[in-house]
Amino acid sequence: MSQKVRRGFTLIEVLIVVVIMAVLAATIIPMFSSSTEDAKLSSLKFNMHTLRSQIELYKLHHLGKYPDQIGDATNGYLPQLTHATDVNGNTGDPGPNFPYGPYLDGDIPPNPFDGKNTVTQVNLNGAKPTGVSGTAGGWQYDPATGAIWPNNPEYYETP
Repeated sequence: MSQKVRRGFTLIEVLIVVVIMAVLAATIIPMFSSSTEDAKLSSLKFNMHTLRSQIELYKLHHLGKYPDQIGDATNGYLPQLTHATDVNGNTGDPGPNFPYGPYLDGDIPPNPFDGKNTVTQVNLNGAKPTGVSGTAGGWQYDPATGAIWPNNPEYYETP
């Protein structure tokens, strides 16, 4: 009679592998946890750059005036950027009477920190905001200067 030898891992071997995996996970996972915030910040900077450049283009077409209609959920936020306009900034259907714009395809891009594309007027025209305006979310816009900023607390926190 021959004895069958069962080969397998001992409890000690399995525990050593589990401990090694836990140490690797503890060192690698923190590296990826900040990547989400980095991606949001990168997207935020890109969206702000896009909005600011299109606001400046609007100003060039409209006799040095910035978009001044904040709008609402019904007619869109900053409708002068998302619809065709005439030289005075009135919105309408694209054509010879409304030759400028739209400056953005579709709607205002969302703020990546909260996913909202709402636009709120700054609390004090002509001054850079130091916190959120109105209900947090989306963007803050200053029609006097054409400046636009994120409207979320994460942006205004100081390290």
